[in-house]
Amino acid sequence: MFDMTGTSVRREITAGATTFLTLAYIMLVNPKILGAAGMDEGAVFVATCLASAITTAIMGLYARLPVALAPGMGLNAYFAFTAVPALGGDWRLALGCVFLSGILFVILSVTPAREWLINAIPKSLKLAIAAGIGFFLALIGFENAGLVAVSPATLIQEGVLTDPKVLIAAGAFVLMFALAARGIIGAVLIGIVAATVAGMAIGLQPVPAAIVSLPPSLAPTFLQFHFGGAAIGLIATSVFVFLLIDMLDTSGTLTAVAQQGKMLDAQGHLPNARRALATDAVGTMIGAALGTSPVTAYIESATGIEAGGRSGLTALVVAALVLLSLFFAPLAAAVPAYATAPALIFVAALMAKGLKDIDWDDLTEAAPALLTALAIPFTYSIAAGMGIGFISYAAIKFVSGRWRDVNAAVAIIALAFVAKIALT
Repeated sequence: MFDMTGTSVRREITAGATTFLTLAYIMLVNPKILGAAGMDEGAVFVATCLASAITTAIMGLYARLPVALAPGMGLNAYFAFTAVPALGGDWRLALGCVFLSGILFVILSVTPAREWLINAIPKSLKLAIAAGIGFFLALIGFENAGLVAVSPATLIQEGVLTDPKVLIAAGAFVLMFALAARGIIGAVLIGIVAATVAGMAIGLQPVPAAIVSLPPSLAPTFLQFHFGGAAIGLIATSVFVFLLIDMLDTSGTLTAVAQQGKMLDAQGHLPNARRALATDAVGTMIGAALGTSPVTAYIESATGIEAGGRSGLTALVVAALVLLSLFFAPLAAAVPAYATAPALIFVAALMAKGLKDIDWDDLTEAAPALLTALAIPFTYSIAAGMGIGFISYAAIKFVSGRWRDVNAAVAIIALAFVAKIALT
């Protein structure tokens, strides 16, 4: 069933366990982020696990790649802190937008349009969007940790840095990065668990009464999406941003993990790429139906590939372990926001590193990239930051006389964002 050339069942199982440990933190972080949008955290925990397990299993069986999927960091932040507020606080409508974006992603994945759109977006904007989302996650992490607070005078100010929650979060932050620097598998998960235990030890939150239990009910989020109740322009913008971020995230992740595992063919293409992209798109629809933000391929899959994973069996092992995690819901519910906050900052550091590849000597590329990366956290809106980025890119290129650098896709996206601003 699986091509075991250059690998073995034992190695694939080890690789799957390795990948699971590096991405298990999402099962703890995602319910906290979506819970901020008014969703039931227990149901989101179950939805996160099921969406990840089902989609990862499809990736293993259909695309036969050692790649795991789960609700994406950044996409969940856009869902909770941009899309839901823009849609009047209606998280059910936001889930509807996620479902629609999944349908569009499926259509694009089986046509040349996906490749055209992704290749048409300038590299500088791709890198800036990723970095900006990282900064946005970091700001949320700072807020959840208590490192920053609202200020009527300066908009934002430092929090009470002697607060035990702040100190625990800071310690977990140092621990995560130190362990990761030493190559320890599951560094983020270890940091979250350490912070949670420390909080319990000093009485900041109660110790859970049980370690294992039957999973919480999925009913509060299952098939709760709908498609009306807001202006069509707001809905269209949410769908488009979900689609664009998911496509960029998935394509970049698949390319990166394939390069690391030397899985690209002679032409530099990933085998079964269309199947992998279709799996990701279907996973987004499955996630919306279950009650979570878009599902995407995880860069943490690279750790399993580094451990020797080369076939879909690795993905099946990850899926099985995620399903097993459903019975540890009491532990997930016991994790406080200040314990997951360092994980957001950790992910931010990974997402921001692409800024080094921007051509900073070309101001027509550097300026829009910088505006994009800064506007996303400063406007507290991924959509607004992306809009500023595309509009400024097209405007600066045109005014500087380099209008030929602006292709049709960028011009259309920029005009769409201009229209959105004019109509709202």
